[in-house]
Amino acid sequence: CPPLGLETLKITDFQLHASTAKRYGLGAHRGRLNIQAGVNENDFYDGAWCAGRNDPFQWIEVDARRLTKFTGVITQGRNSLWSSNWVTSYRVLVSNDSHAWTAVKNESGDVIFEGNSEKEIPVLNMLPVPLVARYIRINPRSWYEEGSICMRLEILGCPLPDPNNYYHRRNEMTTTDNLDFKHHNYKEMRQLMKTVNKMCPNITRIYNIGKSHQGLKLYAVEISDNPGEHEVGEPEFRYIAGAHGNEVLGRELILLLMQFMCQEYLAGNPRIVHLIEDTRIHLLPSVNPDGYDKAYKAGSELGGWSLGRWTQDGIDINNNFPDLNSLLWESEDQKKSKRKVPNHHIPIPDWYLSENATVAVETRAIIAWMEKIPFVLGGNLQGGELVVAYPYDMVRSLWKTQDYTPTPDDHVFRWLAYSYASTHRLMTDARRRACHTEDFQKEDGTVNGASWHTVAGSINDFSYLHTNCFELSIYVGCDKYPHESELPEEWENNRESLIVFMEQVHRGIKGIVKDVHGRGIPNAIISVEGVNHDIRTGADGDYWRLLNPGEYVVGVKAEGYTGATKTCEVGYDMGATQCDFTISKTNMARIKEIMRKFGKQPISLSLRRLRQRARQWRQRR
Repeated sequence: CPPLGLETLKITDFQLHASTAKRYGLGAHRGRLNIQAGVNENDFYDGAWCAGRNDPFQWIEVDARRLTKFTGVITQGRNSLWSSNWVTSYRVLVSNDSHAWTAVKNESGDVIFEGNSEKEIPVLNMLPVPLVARYIRINPRSWYEEGSICMRLEILGCPLPDPNNYYHRRNEMTTTDNLDFKHHNYKEMRQLMKTVNKMCPNITRIYNIGKSHQGLKLYAVEISDNPGEHEVGEPEFRYIAGAHGNEVLGRELILLLMQFMCQEYLAGNPRIVHLIEDTRIHLLPSVNPDGYDKAYKAGSELGGWSLGRWTQDGIDINNNFPDLNSLLWESEDQKKSKRKVPNHHIPIPDWYLSENATVAVETRAIIAWMEKIPFVLGGNLQGGELVVAYPYDMVRSLWKTQDYTPTPDDHVFRWLAYSYASTHRLMTDARRRACHTEDFQKEDGTVNGASWHTVAGSINDFSYLHTNCFELSIYVGCDKYPHESELPEEWENNRESLIVFMEQVHRGIKGIVKDVHGRGIPNAIISVEGVNHDIRTGADGDYWRLLNPGEYVVGVKAEGYTGATKTCEVGYDMGATQCDFTISKTNMARIKEIMRKFGKQPISLSLRRLRQRARQWRQRR
């Protein structure tokens, strides 16, 4: 049987009860598998249920609210940096009325189940035979001798059908999409991609961006009406997932998304057809397949909070990118510094490119991919929370660990984050319970990364400062590795958001920068008055600049060309405003071109005058 949903919050706080609690922050409502304590482990957000007394009469109880076939119990100790508490053995009791209790027995009497030997690794115990009841109670019998009675748990059980219960019928989530709702290991993921490509060969292409530490290829699927080529004027979008290998919901959502888009395109869904014809979409479901393999082998409930998070060589990919923030801010703070750092396309430092740098091969592959394709917008899907985080992810102050640190495009990022959160079924629901500690409702399900917790070298900050791409982190669910049975509901929660966020790539201005002969000018700098962040044109001279509705003075400059400005208006309707530029070469650039054509180099004016004076002096003599 699947989990009842303590970790996924399907079981509400009102369904959890306990004999006693040490304090409110260690109440029964905190006794959920994998729940994380707050930074301060304060009164409200601690990391387990802890009994008020240490004796064998304590218990924690779950009310399933309907008859349920209970089959197993998973337990953990208390999540804490400062203390060690876990239960080493316990009894299980069931009841239909919460008054008369029956213990789980075997031939020799009450079964004493073996609990935990440390606080983080989950331990599963299956009941000798399934038991049908409404309530289930865990009664600790022994605990770590230097600690106290504390535990987190999940209950495995199959709710029995109850056609007369309107409450449960109303709250059951179903989906009408005919998709492959299961967890896919590496081989199955590859096979699914092939199946999608076979169904939709004209709009899909499978390729890889590199290999993992263990040699697994990092496969991506491109969805476009002309797969394999960049079309001038068409923006490029990316979703990636699985940078933390144990956060597998994002991986499955991307696999579901590629199936859905193929099916809907074949069915003629005008919204999906329009999106595919006007956008080049790249889907990379597993950035860290080595880590995923570890989590997959443990299973959806038994990997704990971190098994498989890192690469095979122990690196957190999400924070493994060059720290360009510090380079930019140091340059801005030291106005007289000789080393000027541009406000965009900041070069990667030499030390990071050396072979001795602690950089994962997966990270290097992603950077090469980001530099090769002119992405405009991207989302990296993560897990363990329900929120959309936007850059900067790193605080500017050296003395703070949390501080709102906006980019020059803060209003655009906030809109992009809200576009996903507001269309998700739960993110902006004021009635929902916070996953762990943070309540993101005051910001409508969004958060500035640095105001949450500071991180140097994040993929979001690097993407913004090194490329044209605006990237956000999308935390798609409280449970990093939900049970297979939860996937249809999670798909329904995220489906509309995934599509709406892709559509935002068409918000702002776009255009082509050409010379007087109609040739595209690559690497031209596009600036917006009042926004201290520029972008650059691609190889064909085309560009896309994400902006909120409004009127903007847009400038362009390129080496050897005269600059130009024009006013461009962004409307509220979806679709970027066309804002093209035609610029001519400067007089000096023209002279250089003519001289090169005739095999001569232009001579600077001051040098020419010196030579002329020398000739005149010789003639006088």
